[in-house]
Amino acid sequence: MSYVEPHHRQVANGGFRAALFGLADGLVTNVSLILGFAGANPGHNVVRLAGLAGLVAGAFSMGSGEYLSVRSQRELLLYEIEVERRALASSPEAERVELRQTFIDQGISEELAERLSTDLMRDPELALRTHTREELGVDPSAIGAPWTAALSSFALFSLGALVPLLPWLVTSSGQEVWWSVGLTAVVTAAVGAGVGHFTRRGLAYAAGRMLLITGLSAAVTYGIGHLVGVG
Repeated sequence: MSYVEPHHRQVANGGFRAALFGLADGLVTNVSLILGFAGANPGHNVVRLAGLAGLVAGAFSMGSGEYLSVRSQRELLLYEIEVERRALASSPEAERVELRQTFIDQGISEELAERLSTDLMRDPELALRTHTREELGVDPSAIGAPWTAALSSFALFSLGALVPLLPWLVTSSGQEVWWSVGLTAVVTAAVGAGVGHFTRRGLAYAAGRMLLITGLSAAVTYGIGHLVGVG
């Protein structure tokens, strides 16, 4: 039976990374913040306000940070691509020789490298894409989408941060801490398992890793809040 290569998913534009990081950071940050305040036992309303503030501030921080990061990287790469475009226009033969040598360095025979570099240079856009991939290590058509990264990060951080906050919004039974811990544990394990499925790293390993990190962060902040107290 012949091997059929699976369809590749588009993960180069920054959206998936930002979404995953935003969701995980929302869970870890806000459950830690909420439990840190809850450990000091300042009252239901104070913990709820802290969780809301953490959600809003964190979402805007994550979104703006991702936008600026991806936008700056994109602008840098666009500048370097334009430098390469000008070099191809002003010194095509020198660029062809450079490309030929790149192919030879990769193990391609001199004869084939000569033919490949000559053929590629006949198409300016193909030549630009090839030079950019070989010299910069990026594809000009996939250099990051700032708004995709920003909106993904903003939305997923908000969603993650809402999970531990939800019990404090809907009930005041005195069991909010346990509901926060339980909901966060379930969602964290599900997110970890989803990442493990997506990356083919193993569901149990990825879920356990996220649970361990989130649990440690929450436990430490709860302990510090309890020791410090409202006084």
